Parts: sequence; structure tokens; C-alpha cells
Amino acid sequence: MSHKCHSLLVGRNGRLVAHLASVSADLADGHQIPEHAHPENQLLFASKGVMTVRTKQGIWVVPPLRAVWIPANIPHSVGTSGQVSMRTLYFWPELCKELPRKCFVMNVSPLLKELILHACGYAKLNKTVPVERRIVEIIVDQLKGVGSIPLQLPHPSDSRSMRVVRALMANPADERTLAKLCKDCGASTRTIQRLFLEETKLPFGKWRQQFRLLRAMELLASGEKVTSAALEAGYRSPSAFISMFRKQLGITPMQYFKSETG
Repeated sequence: MSHKCHSLLVGRNGRLVAHLASVSADLADGHQIPEHAHPENQLLFASKGVMTVRTKQGIWVVPPLRAVWIPANIPHSVGTSGQVSMRTLYFWPELCKELPRKCFVMNVSPLLKELILHACGYAKLNKTVPVERRIVEIIVDQLKGVGSIPLQLPHPSDSRSMRVVRALMANPADERTLAKLCKDCGASTRTIQRLFLEETKLPFGKWRQQFRLLRAMELLASGEKVTSAALEAGYRSPSAFISMFRKQLGITPMQYFKSETG
């Protein structure tokens, strides 16, 4: 059951009091924010640590110096891996009409990072105040140019394919073939293959690869070594994980997580 949050931008009289609001929080490893929704668009930024955002549509993993865009009124929950410094901006929906009406993970440029941190020095920003209007407009302008990065895992919606998903989430290192998973979940292999392709736009094998990659990333953020994170996430060897990580993100896991201090 999701909780509907009150608007941070509209007063009790129903009038707009700000165009952008911020919330900052330092969260412990394993902290869970239950499912809720905001009437504003939300930019969730990790200046340290990894956050995992879950919706009915899928999972988005947000590593250091990345952010996830969450459109208004989408129910979502947030979990942390490692100590997380969370910085969140809430936008009046009219400000960001060009951005997608779905969640996506984005790279945060050094300029956008500084703008987010600067905006978090204000509880609220109102475009009627000239200095605040300039900050809001530069942030929105920066957001228009960002591209998404492949750190999301779309969920199928059919109950048969979700049984397969739940089995894998309970044990990412599960080595059962798709045929064996389907048999144990009471569905035909052909049906599950079709459902994954239709509902997630990924073949089952690619979906499983992405799931293991994101799970290993969460484990690394929680302090696991590369070897244990790789094996627990279902990779046969650390080198297989490192190879897949480099293929998806262009650098090794060590380089990636080191970049959070850069």
C-alpha cells in the first residue's frame, strides 16, 4: 500500500509557494523508505553510496554520482546499500515537461552535481525571486541534456513471468536453466520467453544478466569484495563479472566506485 505524500511546493491554501524544494538525508546501510508517491517530479541523487529504487515497472540502481528521475505520482520505494548521502530535488511538474514520463538513471556532470548540492542549501526555491529563478532555470536546462544509462531492470507484469522473477530474486545465484525454472513455476518455456520480450523488451537471458549485474553492484556498495559480490550475484567467476561490468559501463567495478570520490 503506497503512501501519498503532501506537496512540498503547494501551501495549505492550495497556492504554489515554490517551484523547487530540496531534502537532504544521510542514511545507513540497509535503510528502507517504504513505497510512497509525490505530486512533484523528483530527482534522487547519491553523492555517496548506492540507492535502489523499486516501482511496479522495475528496479533502478543509483550508484554514486548518478541520479534517478522519478516522475510525479509514481509509487516507489527506496533501499540503501552502504552509507548513503541522499540529496533530493522536487520539481513543480510544469518545469520539466521535456523529460520522460518514466523513471531513468542518468549520469550527473560535475556542473549538475554542484547545482544539486547548491540547491540543497535552500529549503525551497521560487522563480519569483530573481537569484532563485536563475538556479532553477540552470538546473532544468542541465536536465534537458542528460541521457539515460543502463542501470534499470524492467519487470514483467504477467503472474507467470513474475513467478520466475521472484524465484531469481530469492537466489540470484540460482543456476537452474530457463526450462527448469519454467517447469518449477508452472509455465512453458516458450510462453515465458515471449512474455519477457513483450513486457521488458529484453530476452530472458539478457534480463538475467542485467539482474545479476545490478545485484552485484548493490553488494559492492554494501562493502562486499568483488569476488564474493560476483559469486553471490550468480557469476561463475569474478573475471566474468568484471568483463560484463566493463561491457555495460565502460570501466571496471573498482574504477567505477572509486569515481565517487572524484
